[in-house]
Amino acid sequence: MLASAAPALAQPSAGQALAEAEIEALIAGLGDSGCRFQRNGRWHGAAEAQAHLRRKYEWGRRGGEAGSAEAFIDRAASRSSVTGRAYRVSCTGQPEADAAEWFRARLADLRASTPAR
Repeated sequence: MLASAAPALAQPSAGQALAEAEIEALIAGLGDSGCRFQRNGRWHGAAEAQAHLRRKYEWGRRGGEAGSAEAFIDRAASRSSVTGRAYRVSCTGQPEADAAEWFRARLADLRASTPAR
């Protein structure tokens, strides 16, 4: 009998699965928000920003940078990895904010609304 040459896919730990769910909720939340997202001085719609952050997250995961939701915010959702310029978020009826601040507030809301784990 031949053994499979492909390595078994490792299952994420419970903590990593929770982090991935939180990160996906943050990315989806931006896409559903209707807010504008500024990167490198140009404003983008929420759907375009969502796609950009999802690509950055997947790129980081492939590079072995999977981590907590806070790490995602710090590494991918706060600033351009090319220019280092901070991202901004502008939502109707709210003051413009740094993306890091905006995502941290959404993460706090998400965790507050999630039953105890």
